[in-house]
Amino acid sequence: MTILVLSGTREGRDIAADLHRSGIDVIASLAGATRSPRAQDVPTRSGGFGGAQGFKTYLKEHSISAVLDATHPFASAITERSARICAELGIPYCLYSRPAWRATEQDNWTMLGNETEAAQHVKAGEIIFLATGRKTLERFANLSNNYLICRQIDPPNGPFPFPNGEFLIGRPPFSIEDEVRLFKKLKIDWLIVKNAGGTASFSKLDAARELGLKVGMIERPAVPDALCVSTIEQAIEWSAAHG
Repeated sequence: MTILVLSGTREGRDIAADLHRSGIDVIASLAGATRSPRAQDVPTRSGGFGGAQGFKTYLKEHSISAVLDATHPFASAITERSARICAELGIPYCLYSRPAWRATEQDNWTMLGNETEAAQHVKAGEIIFLATGRKTLERFANLSNNYLICRQIDPPNGPFPFPNGEFLIGRPPFSIEDEVRLFKKLKIDWLIVKNAGGTASFSKLDAARELGLKVGMIERPAVPDALCVSTIEQAIEWSAAHG
């Protein structure tokens, strides 16, 4: 009886480690998106499963008794596939979805259904800080009248895809003071982020509030029709009951 924790988030690491300390057999799975991910305290695999059939084979060959999905809230393809295949195989599945961020009266947020909508709100010449990762960078191609700065953890494999921008390398966590200093130095007008939730990366939003920056907040994709919990305690309790 082994719990598979689809991890890659801080909460995923914490959940897997807690289950391991409790004597439950657990395997943490990382998508492999980051070249040097933070070490897990449990047996860990990294990289894709080889599509839907590969995931099915892995679940069977490793006698997975339940799957706890603690992937990033925007890893919708992984979540949809995992929920669907677990339902097909009759394997218990639970999605841990941390609460989304909410604006306060001091924030200046514009909610975006997707990345391409940012162009409807940004003025020509404004400098935009993209904290959205490199995978969806091409969706900002319509911001050709702006300068784009995209922060990512790993050095890029190639040049910035547009002539009007650059990559900025940095590994979190970042303090509020660091973010304020950086945004001032770069003369940022807009911060665009995905509504990932959690506390680990909220400092950039604290900094934007302090500086009065405009924020484009990309809303989360829909979650599958499956069991969903919103606290680490609930995730651990569910996993322990199926381990």
